[in-house]
Amino acid sequence: MAGSALRRLMAEYKQLTLNPPEGIIAGPVSEENFFEWEALITGPEGTCFEGGVFPAKLTFPADYPLSPPKMQFTCEMYHPNIYADGRVCISILHAPGEDPMGYESSAERWSPVQSVEKILLSVVSMLAEPNDESGANVDAAKMW
Repeated sequence: MAGSALRRLMAEYKQLTLNPPEGIIAGPVSEENFFEWEALITGPEGTCFEGGVFPAKLTFPADYPLSPPKMQFTCEMYHPNIYADGRVCISILHAPGEDPMGYESSAERWSPVQSVEKILLSVVSMLAEPNDESGANVDAAKMW
């Protein structure tokens, strides 16, 4: 399974380098480990994050893309959908299937058709428009 995951990650990296989304840089930490990526996300205009560049890491499972990666900012982030340790709480990173809490539809959750680019673009959107009903950081959610 790791072989197909590696091929998929290599293809996604190639696509990101050929056609990078505005304000996002991402790629593997090293050529020896395509399962650990670093990303730099530019804060969206018109938000309190504007003008900032925020580093994050993505960790991919051996069965990617069947299972979603994990994403964690490696700098301090005060946001309703980011835990104190930097972990990102967004539907696209939640395991496929029905939400046991009944909050998210299965269509909002991870599926193998998603990509690193879609994840990163979703996180930029999340920075601009937090989901204050699903707060990973309750104090930040109250302030939003």
